[in-house]
Amino acid sequence: IYAVGPGDIMPDGHRFGVIWMSERALASAYDLEDAFSSVSLKLLPGTSEREVMMRLDSLLDRYGGHAAYGRKDQTSHAWLDHELDMLNNMSRTLPPIFLLVSAFLVNLTLSRLVSLEREQIGLLKALGYRNAGIVLHYLKFVGVITAVGIVIGSLIGTWLGSYVTGVFADFFRFPFLLFTKSPDLYVAAAGLSVFAAAIGALRGLREVVNLAPAVAMQPPAPPVFRRTLPLSLSAAGLVSQPMRMMLRNVAHHPVRSFLTAFGMSLATAILIVSLFTKGTMEQLVDVTYFLADRQDATVSFFEKRPREVAFQIARLPGVLNAEPYREVQVRIRNGHVERRIMIRARPRGAELNRIIYADLRPVVLPESGLAISDMLAKILKVRVGDTVEVDLLDSERRTVSLPVAALVEDYLGMRGMMDEEALARLLREAPMANGVSVSLDKNRQDEFYAAVKAMPVVSSLALQTASLATFRDAVALLVTTMSSIYTGLAAVIAFGVVYNNARVSLSERARELASLRVLGFTRGEVLGILLFELALLTLIAQPPGWALGYGLAWIMKTNLAGELMRVRLVVEPATYVFASAIVITAAVLSALIVRRRVNRLDLVAVLKTRD
Repeated sequence: IYAVGPGDIMPDGHRFGVIWMSERALASAYDLEDAFSSVSLKLLPGTSEREVMMRLDSLLDRYGGHAAYGRKDQTSHAWLDHELDMLNNMSRTLPPIFLLVSAFLVNLTLSRLVSLEREQIGLLKALGYRNAGIVLHYLKFVGVITAVGIVIGSLIGTWLGSYVTGVFADFFRFPFLLFTKSPDLYVAAAGLSVFAAAIGALRGLREVVNLAPAVAMQPPAPPVFRRTLPLSLSAAGLVSQPMRMMLRNVAHHPVRSFLTAFGMSLATAILIVSLFTKGTMEQLVDVTYFLADRQDATVSFFEKRPREVAFQIARLPGVLNAEPYREVQVRIRNGHVERRIMIRARPRGAELNRIIYADLRPVVLPESGLAISDMLAKILKVRVGDTVEVDLLDSERRTVSLPVAALVEDYLGMRGMMDEEALARLLREAPMANGVSVSLDKNRQDEFYAAVKAMPVVSSLALQTASLATFRDAVALLVTTMSSIYTGLAAVIAFGVVYNNARVSLSERARELASLRVLGFTRGEVLGILLFELALLTLIAQPPGWALGYGLAWIMKTNLAGELMRVRLVVEPATYVFASAIVITAAVLSALIVRRRVNRLDLVAVLKTRD
C-alpha cells in the first residue's frame, strides 16, 4: 500500500515498486530452495504480542533475523493510520466552530426578528394565544432554515465525501475505496445541525416567553443618550453629524455591537486556521527539503561499507559533494514505553543532511550521547540528561544505556541522531556507511546515473526532486484538499455573518433611516450612517479574529501532530491579511446589496403614525 524504496521517505511509483512472483520461480532465480526473507504472523485473540516477538527474535537470531515488530510499526499500516488520524483530527477541530457560527447566526436572526415583531407578539398574547403556540411559530421558521440547510449540506457533503475518498484511493493505490452513503451518517450530521440551530434559537424563544402583552404592544422606550465626555472633550467638531449618530448607536447598544463584532471575529478566525493548514504544508516542505535534507540524491548500499566509500562516490562524474551516513535499527525504551526507531549517524559538520532546531538553527551533534526527536521525547517522557535503554538490532545484539544529550525537532517520523564516531564506538566497529548523500552538477546528472547503475554494491538511488514532487502530490495534497474545502466553507460563512448583520441592522433601523430621508438627508448620507457602523464593527473585529485564529491554529497544529508527521506553528502575516481581506470583501458585497434596499425605502409609510 505504501511502498517506499531505500533512502526515500515517500513512495515513488515511477522508480520503485513491488513485483510479485511465484515462490518456485523466485527460488530458481536465486538458487535458494525453501528459503524466506521475512515471515508474517497472525496472533490468536488474547495473545501477548510482546511475548511472541521476544520468542520470535530468539528463534531467528542465529539466522540473521532483524527483530520482529508489530503491525503498528509496519510502514503501510502506520502511514494509513496516520492519514486517517489527521483527517479525524481535522474533523473534530473545525466543524464544531462552523456549528458555533451557525448557532450564532440563528440566535442573531431570531432575536432581532422577535425584537422587530414584539408588538405583533403582544397582540397575539392579548388575544389569547399561548406561549407554546407562538414559540412553535418561530420554531417552524428555524426548522425551515435548518431543513433547507440539511438538504443542501447533504448534497454538497456527499459530493465532497466522494471526492476526498477518491483522493485517498489514488494516494494509497487501493483497488477500490467507496464512499458509503450510510443513513446513520446523514442522521448524525442532521442531528448536529438541528442541535446547533436549537442552541441558537434559545435566547430568542426565551424573549418570546418573557414578553408581557401590555409591554409588548407598546413601542419600545427610546434609548436614553447621555454625554460620556465633558463638553470640552467633545468630538462634535471633529466628526460629522451622521458619524456621531453612528458612533452613538454603537456605544448605546454594547451587547448587540459585541455580538456583531464577535461573529465577524469568528469568521476571520475560521479563515485563518483554514489558510494556516494549507500554508504550513509549504513550510514543512521548506524546512525538510531545503533546510535539513539538502542533498540532490542518496545512494544506498546492499550492506554496510567502510566509510571511505564516500570518496569513491565523490569521484563519480557530476558529484560536487558527498557525505556518508550510517543507520542502525534500534528499540528505544524508558520504563514500559518503547518505540522502534532508526538511529542515523553523520559526520561532524555535515552540510547536506542537517538537523534543524524548531527556531531553524542547525544542530551540532554532541560527541557522546543520543539526540532524539522532541516528539519521541514526549512519548518516552524523557528530558535532556535522562537515560534511555537501547536494544541494538544490527550486528552485535545487546542492550545499552545512553544519555539523552539533546532534543531536536524534525517533522517527518521519529529518529535518533548520533555523531558518526560515537555510533562506531557504540557498535564496536570501524566507522561504516549504509549510504552516501550527494549534491550534483545538474548538467552531468545523466553521467552520474549511468555510473551508479554500473556499481554492483548500490541497492538504490533516491532522488530528492522526485521525493519532493511525490510529497506535494500525495501527503500535502490530502491536507491542502481538506483545508481548501474548509477555506471555501469559511468564506461562505464570513459572507453570511457580515450580510446577515447588515440586513438585520437595516430591518431594525428602516423607520429611523427613512425618517432621516424625510427630514432632508440624501441617500448617500443615510446609507453612510448604516454602512459606517458596519465598517467600524468589521474593522474592530479583525484583531480579536487574528488572536482567535492563532489560538485555533495552535489547536489544529496540536491535533495534527503524530509520530509520522508534525507541522510548525507559524502563521504568516499574509494569512492574516488574506483572511481579513475576505471578510472585508464580504462586507463590501453586503454593502452593495444593502444599498439597493436603502434606496427603495418607502418614505410614505414612515409618515404614518404607529398605533
